[in-house]
Amino acid sequence: MDVTNPLNFETFDSLVVPADGSAAAEIAAALPQSRLLKAFNTTFAGTLAAGTVGTLTTTVLIAGDDADAKSTLAGIVTSGGLKAIDAGSLKRGRELEALGFLQLTLAAAEKISWTGGFGVIA
Repeated sequence: MDVTNPLNFETFDSLVVPADGSAAAEIAAALPQSRLLKAFNTTFAGTLAAGTVGTLTTTVLIAGDDADAKSTLAGIVTSGGLKAIDAGSLKRGRELEALGFLQLTLAAAEKISWTGGFGVIA
């Protein structure tokens, strides 16, 4: 499972992967026999521990190409009291990383709390 956000930590102003790629895609290419999932990169630790983002249940977005692996992870997430949403194929890793990047930069700029984040109403 890839939980990374490939942020340029020197400048905090960009991702360090190509605009049409993702860290998840790079990991998958390096490990072609793996069943890679992208998940947990859009949730701060505080929201995972609390189980909430504000008044909403914390949602874990899961992207990947292996339906069984996604189903297994979704089961683990929901058994922990959180919501899981299938975000699509591993190609959606780029969007998840962009969302994670936005959340990190907002928190670093003190626009949102490190114990807050984005909530999903579904």
